[in-house]
Amino acid sequence: MKSYCTYDDGTLVRLIASDGEAAFAELYDRYWIRLLSRAKVLLNSSVEAEEVVQDVFVTLWKKAATIKFEKTVASYLSAMLQYACFKRLAEAKRSHEITTDLSPMETADDSTREYLQFEALQKELEAAVSELPEQCQLIFRLSREEGLSDQQIADELDLSVNTVRTQKHRALKKLKTSLNSFFLL
Repeated sequence: MKSYCTYDDGTLVRLIASDGEAAFAELYDRYWIRLLSRAKVLLNSSVEAEEVVQDVFVTLWKKAATIKFEKTVASYLSAMLQYACFKRLAEAKRSHEITTDLSPMETADDSTREYLQFEALQKELEAAVSELPEQCQLIFRLSREEGLSDQQIADELDLSVNTVRTQKHRALKKLKTSLNSFFLL
């Protein structure tokens, strides 16, 4: 059996379509804990977090042959997870508000609309990140897309940890402001 631990994420995703389970298992092992931890924070429920992370990996499995990555696999999985969590929270809120049965029309598949919204959100986020000052943008990308800790970023860029934290805070504040109009739609 091949050892996939030396392969990069993009190669693993491409191999899922041909080599299947072993490549998928390696990618799963790399990101399961990270995604589960993030989902628990967003959903405040271990059970729901596990379900959402499983759904993200099932989607990756099904779409591995057709996915085109503009960024890293880690950022793609993170965005998928965040979108799935927000969707789960919105559904929970709606289920509390709705007291009547759903009509057949309301249960139609809306995956195309969701995909388009996800793509629009990704483009909007990338545009907002691109507008950040160079150092702020670099620190944000290392933190969010590469998954580096504040200390690792500080060591890599020869900065203090406080500088890294300040730059991350500024980036998040600017992104929140930039993306606020997107979420109002």
